[in-house]
Amino acid sequence: MFSNEHTILKTGDWIKAESRNGELIIGYIESLSSIEGVVKVTVVTSDNNQTIGKTIPILSKRVKKLPVSNVTNKTQIEFLLDLALATGDKEWFLALSSELNAMKQLVNGVR
Repeated sequence: MFSNEHTILKTGDWIKAESRNGELIIGYIESLSSIEGVVKVTVVTSDNNQTIGKTIPILSKRVKKLPVSNVTNKTQIEFLLDLALATGDKEWFLALSSELNAMKQLVNGVR
């Protein structure tokens, strides 16, 4: 865990960044190197399609932590389930599946 000018960064944080070529990158932090001031980011989406799915180094000063969002509806959970599958995050997938099932049970209980 270390900080840049914006905030404290840690492994697992979702970030947006600008590559040295000016491309938008959205992904999550895989690892940090405070000595070098570099974060290794797994790219989920980018202006450069060739970087999607890869883990790339980015200077921490180019990184901005994305705010944590609260999931409020079924559509958001389904989108995040797809993202969890795409990133291979089994724990997150299971947690989201549980949340979706609880939501479905709540709706069925109201009927």
